[in-house]
Formats: sequence, C-alpha cells, structure tokens
Amino acid sequence: MQVIGLCRFSYPAIGGFQVEHDTLDERIAYLYAPKRLEERFRFFETITLPGIRAQSDPEFTFLIVIGDSLPDIHRQRLDALVADIPQAKVLVYAPGEHRRMMQKAINTHRLASHEPCLQFRLDDDDAVAFTYVEKLRDAARDVAPLLRTYRHVAIDFNQGYIARPGADGIAAMPIQMPYWTPALALMLRPDVRASVMNFSHGKLYKAMPTITLTGEDMMLRGFNGFNDSRLKKTAKPADLTPLTANEELLFQMTYGIDCDHVRRVFSAPV
Repeated sequence: MQVIGLCRFSYPAIGGFQVEHDTLDERIAYLYAPKRLEERFRFFETITLPGIRAQSDPEFTFLIVIGDSLPDIHRQRLDALVADIPQAKVLVYAPGEHRRMMQKAINTHRLASHEPCLQFRLDDDDAVAFTYVEKLRDAARDVAPLLRTYRHVAIDFNQGYIARPGADGIAAMPIQMPYWTPALALMLRPDVRASVMNFSHGKLYKAMPTITLTGEDMMLRGFNGFNDSRLKKTAKPADLTPLTANEELLFQMTYGIDCDHVRRVFSAPV
C-alpha cells in the first residue's frame, strides 16, 4: 500500500486555522513573523524530521507544503534540512482553500494502484516514532477487509507524549489521547479521491470506522507558544516535567530525537 504523509509548513491557507485572521495579508504576516518562523524551524529540525529521516520502512512519501510567498532565505533553509531525506518533497502553492489545496497535493502524488492508499498528516512541530510507517502498514493489512464495506477507515495510534523543547532540553508528559493528528492515518479505497485532510480529525468516528491501537509510544505532540490550538481561549496548560537521562534515551530510541541537539539548537540566539 502506498503511504503518503503531509506537512503544512507555514502554508498560508484560506481556512484551516483555529486562530483566524481578517485578511490573507494578516495571515501571511503572522505565519512569517521572524520569531514564530524561527521557532517552527527549530521544532521541525529537532522534533519532526528525526523520526521521518529514520523510518524503519522507507517506502513512503512525505509532502511538505509551503506558500509561494515564503522568502527565499527560508526556502533555502528548508531545502537544506530535508536534503538527506529522499522521501521528502517540498511543494510550492499559492494561497488557496485549505482542504482543496491539501487534497490536490496528496492526489497529485498518488500512484495508480488497486491497493488502498494510507495517508497521514503531521504538523511541523509534531513527530512519529521511527517505526510508524512499518506499524501503520501492518495494522492496515489487518483491517483491510473493512474496505469491502466502507470507503475509508481510520487507524489511530493514541499513545505518546506532549513535549516542549528548549535550551534546557525537553519537558514532557505521557498521554493516551484519541484522534490527535500525530500517528493518525486514513486507509482509503483506490477509487476514493478524498484525502486525510478532508476530514476533521476529532470527528472521524462520525464518518467512518476507526481502529485505535495503544500500548506503544507512537506519536509526539509538540507544545510551544505558537500552537494553533493552544492560542484558543479554551486550551488547557499541560503539566510538563524535564526528561530524565533514561527518558532522553527513550526519546532517542523511539523518535530519533537527540536532546543534546535540541539544547544546541534552542540555545542559539533568535
């Protein structure tokens, strides 16, 4: 089965944000604000990319969608970060309606096949375990008979961490949360042109069968000052504590995250 992951890297979509802006220019100014963009790059480098780079099953595509207004200096930095990841493809789009543009990005890279397509989304401050693609394919084979009846099935790995990186390392807390975007995927029939981005992740259970897998750390939710959902007034603070030396080793063995690398990157002046 083809596996496609999608990441929006500060793409100025129309819609698709929980924090709204009155105009597209205001959204672009917010997304490209130097302090915010620097934080996103640091998360992307130290949290998101290590697990993608080290996947035990390398047969997947990782699409990174950016806007055509992203300044060249930032595009060059992004290209350098993913230069050693053959699965990564940077796609440049003008601003457009969020779900339509993300569906276009994914469907442009779908292969003609009689097999289902597996799709996941990953924010630029989140991570998956380096075994994610392998375990996703295993789970998809187990539940594939459901596609005889249903057009799509959600496969949700619900265990992992909330983590906040910084100059002192990583503070984190373990979680088991259903339908969070990291490590949540859709398996779609070959003839279905909808994508993982056509559905609200928190309401998937209303649209299709969902399979929840737990007992193994598979996802990591980044926590920072610019989290889209954290900026909502209803967001609750997370109780994060610094990782111990053994927990730092666990993060490296599970997500490929090197806490010394985190400290170096986040200690650099902004």
